[in-house]
Amino acid sequence: MSQARPSAGDPLPPRCVQIEVHVGELRQLFNAIDPSPFRDRDLDPRVEQFIVDWSREAPTRAPLALLVRLDHPVNPADDAAVVRDSIHGFFANRAAATRGRLRQLFRVGRVSLAIGLAVLTVFMIAAQFVSRRAGTSGITEVLHESLSIGGWVAMWRPLEIFLYDWWPIRAEARRFDRLAVMPVRLSYATAGG
Repeated sequence: MSQARPSAGDPLPPRCVQIEVHVGELRQLFNAIDPSPFRDRDLDPRVEQFIVDWSREAPTRAPLALLVRLDHPVNPADDAAVVRDSIHGFFANRAAATRGRLRQLFRVGRVSLAIGLAVLTVFMIAAQFVSRRAGTSGITEVLHESLSIGGWVAMWRPLEIFLYDWWPIRAEARRFDRLAVMPVRLSYATAGG
């Protein structure tokens, strides 16, 4: 009969997707070169990637929870609060940074759209001018079509931004939002192993 491991932290909701991380000591969760105070440190990049990858596989509506298995407990009550606050703060910062990237993308999209519309307008006017002035020769048709196509190619980037590029970034921000509020529980190995 196996004995339950001592634990501390948030209660894990029923039917949640548990993301389990095993480390020897708490400091292994965090980036060793980050000079910030312990509570404000970034997660170790491998730990972050592991948690994010696991959350990608979870159903969108399923609640997430993080279970950190530790070999060496220090102060369970304090550890749990520090780890929870650190992880929540880290992923909240990631969500905010991702939303900043989304705002920047939309800003680039608006500028690209203005440029694209201006180029499209100029090229369409030029195509009409060529058609009226040069008659119906083969070279005129090629030039007319080339200007029309060139104008529409100028719209490629803004259309790409507004149709496709934004939604994966928004999904990433939502994922970080979910991770920023998930319950965090620490589980300690017993003294005997």
